[in-house]
Amino acid sequence: MRAQINSPILVVDAGSSSLRLTIFGDGGEILAEHRRDSAPGEDVPSALRQVLAEAPTPLAVGHRLVHGGPELRRHTLVDDGVRAGLDQAADLAPLHVPPALTVLDAARELLPDVPHIACFDTAFHADLPAAAREYAVPASWREEYGLRRYGFHGLSYAWATERAAELLGRHPGQLHLVIVHLGGGCSTCAVREGRSVDTTMGFTPLEGLVMAHRSGSIDPGAVTWLQTRHGLSAHDIEDALNHKSGLLGLSETSDDTRDLVRSQAAGDKRATLALDVFAHHCRRGIAAMAASLDRLDALIFTGEIGEDQPEVREEVCAGLSTLGLKGGLRAVVPERAEIVSESGARVPVVVVPTGEAQQVERESRAYLVRLASERQPGRSDADSSSP
Repeated sequence: MRAQINSPILVVDAGSSSLRLTIFGDGGEILAEHRRDSAPGEDVPSALRQVLAEAPTPLAVGHRLVHGGPELRRHTLVDDGVRAGLDQAADLAPLHVPPALTVLDAARELLPDVPHIACFDTAFHADLPAAAREYAVPASWREEYGLRRYGFHGLSYAWATERAAELLGRHPGQLHLVIVHLGGGCSTCAVREGRSVDTTMGFTPLEGLVMAHRSGSIDPGAVTWLQTRHGLSAHDIEDALNHKSGLLGLSETSDDTRDLVRSQAAGDKRATLALDVFAHHCRRGIAAMAASLDRLDALIFTGEIGEDQPEVREEVCAGLSTLGLKGGLRAVVPERAEIVSESGARVPVVVVPTGEAQQVERESRAYLVRLASERQPGRSDADSSSP
């Protein structure tokens, strides 16, 4: 069974506007890859066939899913029952889950005889303490409707935790970290001894920090005011907050920090405003997460912006002297995790390249190991634990 577990794994990462298919070998090397920056559509089967033709048939397929809903809180094998349950989660992350399910269905049809493992971003936050998990709303909303904070970017946080611990020369169980994932979506997370204890995203990926074209948190009273005083529909508001807000809404020109940094240098005041608001909300989110820890052993940046935009990292850290952070950060080598703060810094600052696909591969192999262990001859059901 070990030889089988070490066979290739296909990882599927489908988003609202992108598709990444990667076949990993047993050493984590990439055997084949397909990437595109467009929403999954009718040509998904063709893309899958193309990447499958470039490498040995995978032993399993790991699927990144942003949301598992209230019932699916751990990485799990996809059967028809699980697949039906995923439709319920689609309403909670409408930008992310439906396209992922499109690819999941196509992959299950093309590869019906291999296990398909759903790896959830929400799983990393499944054991959030009640104080960080619950909204202060009527009990009927929480108990009947399942209104609670789920948290997202969990696969990214799991990967960044392990890589940062390696760089710092310590076990993850010894560390209290704040991790900042900055990309199209943005959030921060407090990680105590390897476990999520607080995070800025909540019931949906809309809560929390200012993002590329998502607003992040706003006063809920503003939403009802827009509805009752100005006649905006729930659909209009949802569309605006998810697609026309954030950096795009503030700058009115771009949702890309690279464009905004260039525009700021050219004197564009709206670009300056967008970057100032973005950095302010990042600092506020980091400080809030630090309040859920006993100490701050390191600050970790990941995600496309966190990895590739040194101006943003510098602005965020330079404004957090109350947490023992400061500017003067070094540039990083692309695609390599690095400590970018000066030697001997009170709070090290670490940059970790985004690793959701790699984490899905790791989680999928770990799931197969557990599954193989449970199927050992002579092992009774009473000896088994759920994977």
